[in-house]
Amino acid sequence: MVLRESLGKAAGFVSRQQKSFKVNLVRSTIQNFSMSLSQQYQSIYIVALGATPLQLGMVNSIGGIASAVVSTPMGWLTGKYGIRRMYLVAVPLWTLSTLMFASAQDWVTVIPALFLATLSTRMTLTACSMVCGSYLKSEDRATGMQLCDTISAMPRLFAPMIAAFLISSFGGLNANGIRPLYFLQAAGLVVMLGLVVRWFYDPLRGGTASAKSMGFREGLRQVFSEGTRIKTWILFVSLSSIDMMMSGTYLSVFAQQHRGADQYVLGSMAAVSTVVPLLLGLLVGRLADTVGRKKTIMLLTPLYALSYVLLLYADSPFWLLLSGLFQGFAMLTFITENAMTAEVIPLQLLGSWFGLLGLFRGLASVAGPLLGGLVWTSLSPSAVFYLLIVVGAMKLLLLTAMPETLRKG
Repeated sequence: MVLRESLGKAAGFVSRQQKSFKVNLVRSTIQNFSMSLSQQYQSIYIVALGATPLQLGMVNSIGGIASAVVSTPMGWLTGKYGIRRMYLVAVPLWTLSTLMFASAQDWVTVIPALFLATLSTRMTLTACSMVCGSYLKSEDRATGMQLCDTISAMPRLFAPMIAAFLISSFGGLNANGIRPLYFLQAAGLVVMLGLVVRWFYDPLRGGTASAKSMGFREGLRQVFSEGTRIKTWILFVSLSSIDMMMSGTYLSVFAQQHRGADQYVLGSMAAVSTVVPLLLGLLVGRLADTVGRKKTIMLLTPLYALSYVLLLYADSPFWLLLSGLFQGFAMLTFITENAMTAEVIPLQLLGSWFGLLGLFRGLASVAGPLLGGLVWTSLSPSAVFYLLIVVGAMKLLLLTAMPETLRKG
């Protein structure tokens, strides 16, 4: 009965939105399926191609440079020329990078592929954030974002296990076994491109004219003059990016090399991480839209950090799966953070704001994997995840300095 009521509310919420919101929801679903095929295995693939843990960090850091270089003007360009055009540039680049991954013969040849992948992913994420951030009401924004991510995350329940079976069929957890995943991912991206070409149109409301007439430098100046505690929030978002990049680079490698995880355990960890957002996404979104973003993030962050504790002390697949389950709180946390990110700045400045944040996210994406590689090599692999727990505590400390951004009515 409760499930039926929740599904009814979700369907009602989606039906009230613009067509572009609905198309973007489908686009995001296809994207998540495609990404989830290889995401859990990518670091293992690069290591299988000959990279050491430190070289793995270097490769991922080079990808972060792409994000840092283009991200400052990216949001502004999206606001000026439209979300649709950004997708039409990003998705073909992403498809090309996926095919380059599939044809890589050693870890060095992965570098240009990862550079293009990071570039196109940043472009896509910037555009996607602006779909919700530009026109959902404040009291609906967190719910809308959580709902979009909850529905679009459903392929993550089964895509990693499909990938695990494919890996087994093509030779196991090695380069040849993982390589076919990238060809399948490229096919999914081609479908996504067709969807955007045929049905997606820019949904921006309010502030669009201002964004188009505002110069790039003027937009950045106004971000700092009209935003709320912008420097504090930039540091907060940068720490979140370090967390995501360091964890994304080393978690699967640590689970495989130091906790004995095979492709099925890794795939199961990725699949169960989706359960928490699917079950709690709407509830957390409504919580953030009622009691506030700050309180919700403060509640979720320790639960997310618990996944690292469980990973560090896991001595069986059960504990690894439990760690994967608590990893699901990461998605709920980051979505709530994104809702807050869209509210510390006036609507007409979203393009410049997301572009500026992209620069710092890119710099953090350079620092995170490199720092993780140095810690892994000079201290111990376990120290990487103790460091991530400390990063979570630093984020909570910064959050206490931020005002609540939820505005009702």
